[in-house]
Amino acid sequence: MIGGETMPSHADLDRQIEHLMECKPLSEAEVKTLCEQARTILVEEWNVQPVKCPVTVCGDIHGQFHDLIELFRIGGNAPDTNYLFMGDYVDRGYYSVETVTLLVALKVHYRDRITILRGNHESRQITQV
Repeated sequence: MIGGETMPSHADLDRQIEHLMECKPLSEAEVKTLCEQARTILVEEWNVQPVKCPVTVCGDIHGQFHDLIELFRIGGNAPDTNYLFMGDYVDRGYYSVETVTLLVALKVHYRDRITILRGNHESRQITQV
């Protein structure tokens, strides 16, 4: 259990990630659960993180979901490839929600292979409507 929530099985996470890779939304309940799990993981991590090498470094996705999928096609899927995402996942592109939801699901499933950092676009001042 994490934060009072039961962790989904690997099969559940695999299904959710497969769904998200097709740019299909998860249910609100699934997204809330993923966010709670990610929060628990991220709160436990230090501000300075060790990153396993080799690593593919990615930055400034800005909601460009299809570019993210192309990145995985070229670089390899997790957990076969270690990824360091440098922030700025949202804003500008049409698929900010889909982009950040996929990255959160990958972090929850492959916490030691996916490192996500907060960029300036993940702040309330930038994304507030």
